[in-house]
Amino acid sequence: MPELPEVEVVRRGLARWVRGRTITDVEVLDPRSIRRHALGTEDFIGNLENSTVLDVVRRGKFLWMPLRTEEPEGTGGAVSGKMIPGEVVPGVALMAHLGMSGQLLMQDPGVPDEKHLKVRFRLSTSDGMPEQLRFVDQRIFGGLFVTSLVPTSDGGPGGQGETPLPEIAEEASHIARDPLDPHFSFDDFYRKVKARKTGLKRALLDQGVISGIGNIYADESLWRAKLHYAKPTDTLKRADAVRLVDAAKEVMSDALAAGGTSFDSLYVNVNGVSGYFARSLDAYGRAGEPCRRCSAVGLPGVIKREQFMNRSSYTCPICQPKPRNGRW
Repeated sequence: MPELPEVEVVRRGLARWVRGRTITDVEVLDPRSIRRHALGTEDFIGNLENSTVLDVVRRGKFLWMPLRTEEPEGTGGAVSGKMIPGEVVPGVALMAHLGMSGQLLMQDPGVPDEKHLKVRFRLSTSDGMPEQLRFVDQRIFGGLFVTSLVPTSDGGPGGQGETPLPEIAEEASHIARDPLDPHFSFDDFYRKVKARKTGLKRALLDQGVISGIGNIYADESLWRAKLHYAKPTDTLKRADAVRLVDAAKEVMSDALAAGGTSFDSLYVNVNGVSGYFARSLDAYGRAGEPCRRCSAVGLPGVIKREQFMNRSSYTCPICQPKPRNGRW
């Protein structure tokens, strides 16, 4: 699954190409990709055509595009309800869930359709900018739907965006802020993680505690912080928690600079280019290889792979010693 850096790479690309442009036409080639829009294809299209994309916003792995819509007389969508002619619709957004293989690609009309193209958006023309936004999804675990925006619980911006507003997509309103969010609260994170009474990695994967961190970046953050994934959260010292959050910020910033982590052609930015942070991973996927930190000082550390929640965890047994009272 794409994690925060991969989704942020997509967000930044979309913000560059679609912010301020109007969706002039929507073509749904596979209704399965809008199955989360309960009222179906016609309503999905009706809520989006003639809408202007105000911004592209992300919280954790959630991505949405706030819209401004002026609907003609006699129309009204499931989200906006019955409209007054020319009324501006507040609090509506196009939500995108990338799943395991979803891609949002900017293309010109002359580019042949991708094999797994599911939804096509035609945009108002703008000099030098691609005219189409295409949603491509090989495995169909992702999807698009129109949703309502609701006020944020803390009064801060909903997430990372170009023009932050105190609104958030309803489906993302339950998740915590991520480490790269300027409004992230360490005190709030530390209070939540101490209350979980579970293993540290399990808490990192809990989007209600801290968002945007998945299996790859949890392992990388724990390695950088020299903490084992099974360390009980209720015994976590404040200094260790500070080190862990700093490590998460560093690893995600490094991943962003590299365009994200791509293990196959499915993880790409809006121009179809893969990220290369996988080359810099220190723990994840390196089972049996020397620990870079230990080997640098002459210690015989070797990365070890262990089963964890139907996944894998990668640690160095020397610089990330397993706690005696560890929790999974």
